[in-house]
This record gives sequence, C-alpha cells and structure tokens, in this order.
Amino acid sequence: MRRPTPNTLQGIGLVVLALACFATLDTTTRHISTSISLLVALWFRYAIQAVITTVVVWPGRGRRVFLTRHPKFQLARGLLLFACSILAFFSLKYMPVGEFTAIALLAPLVITVFAAWKLKEKIRPLRWSLLIGGFIGTLVIIRPGTHHFDWTVILPLMLVITNSAFQILTSHMAKTEDPITMHFYTGWIGTLLSSIVLPFVWEMPADWTVWLQLLIMGVLASIGHFLLILAYGRAPAATLTPYMYAQIAFGVIGGWVVFNHLPDQWTFMGMGLIALCGGLGAWLTVRENRMVIQPPES
Repeated sequence: MRRPTPNTLQGIGLVVLALACFATLDTTTRHISTSISLLVALWFRYAIQAVITTVVVWPGRGRRVFLTRHPKFQLARGLLLFACSILAFFSLKYMPVGEFTAIALLAPLVITVFAAWKLKEKIRPLRWSLLIGGFIGTLVIIRPGTHHFDWTVILPLMLVITNSAFQILTSHMAKTEDPITMHFYTGWIGTLLSSIVLPFVWEMPADWTVWLQLLIMGVLASIGHFLLILAYGRAPAATLTPYMYAQIAFGVIGGWVVFNHLPDQWTFMGMGLIALCGGLGAWLTVRENRMVIQPPES
C-alpha cells in the first residue's frame, strides 16, 4: 500500500479544519435565525467574506484577480452558490444541524450519477447501489408519514439539486479558471445579490451578541473556503472527499453543544448510511482515477 505523502496529510488536515469551520457556521446560522432576518444574516455572511477575500488577495494580485475566460460562467456559479446559501440558511432555521448536513451530503453521490449520465458513461451496479443506499438513509432521517416529515425537508433536498449543479459547473471551470478568482467572484456576486433585497428586509441587530455572531459567520465562511483551496492544492479531490463526511459528526456535536439536541437512533442510522455510501463512492472514484467534486457550501 502506498503511504500518504506529507502534502497529502497536510491536505487532509486542512480539509478537516475547513469542515469544522463550515459546521460551526451552520450552527451559528441556526442559532441566529431566531434573532434576525436570515436574509440580513446572508448579506453579512457574503459581505464580510468578500471584503476579507479582497483584502487578502488584492495586494498580491491587484486587477489580475478580475481576469477570467468565462464571465458568464462566473455569474452562473455565483447565482447557483447564492441559491445554495438561501436554501441552506432556511433549512437550518427549521432543521437540526446534523440532519441537515447528512441530507446535503447526498450531493456527491448525485453528481457522480449525473456526470456519468451526461457523459453517456455506463454506471456500474455498485454505483447505483450506493446511490440507492444514500437515498434510503435520507428516508430514514426524514421518515415520510411520521411527525419527522413536513414541508421543511423539501429545502435540503432542493439544496442537493442546486449544489450538484454548482459543483458540476465548478469542476468544469476549474480546468481553465484560477480558484482564487472564482472565490473572489462568488463572494462579490453573493454580496451584490443580497444587497438588492437588503433594503426590503433590513433590521438592525438587536445587541452585541448578534453582531458578534454575524461577524463569526463571515469570518468562518472566509477561513473555511481558503482552507479548502489550500487543501486542494496539496492533495487530489478524490483523496480528500471521503473525509468530507466528517462534517456530519461536527454538525451533530454543534447541535448537541449549542441546542442540547441529539438525533434519535434511527436518525443516527440514516446519517451513518449516507456517510458510508458517500465514503465508498469516493473510494471507488479513487480506484477509478476520477475526480470527485467538492462538498456542499453554505
């Protein structure tokens, strides 16, 4: 067996830290949803990230950060990520963090099948089995016909679709576009889009604790995405993807610490099934030497 190189181990460490940032961001989003309009929180999340990104990259890049071969794709990617953020924010308002994360992480499985279908490739029976297994895990979490199932579960399922489209476009653009430039554009496009609705939903944060949470959200989003960029610069996506499912564990821990919520045994089983199927799917991709796409962003 080939031993991992120091760079690979660094990439794994960085991606785990990024996932911890995203899980904390999700937990903070759920906590702040009772104190302020989520659309206002969304504006702060994007605006802070855009400003921090500009401050960090502008001294070394200057106007070169605007250079792109596909401005229409940059706009489409920004719109898709903004849609993902809205769905994620409103999902977290109504769902525990761990359950939301598990359902959202169906995206890599869906992407694999969609990409194979689009490229007219034959999907191996094991791939179909993993997709079905992940879907069964989702059904175990949401349990149609019980009090666990209501209209709110539609939100993370819609997120899976929009995030899959976002990741497929990201994978296509990564062949020719600078990841820093892509990150720069998505931050500012999200800020501009949220600024359009801001005058209609604006409310002043009530106290310093709300301001602090808004700042934490923006900083964590910035740090998390920069860590991901660094991680993918040190190890292939296919190597890192199995570790993405650690975000489910971080989400459960956040829900337990902040909201004193622990999923029941059936929900834990559903989460485990999704993580198992996703991890096996990523392992298959490593074996097949294919690229596996990044996890969902919020």
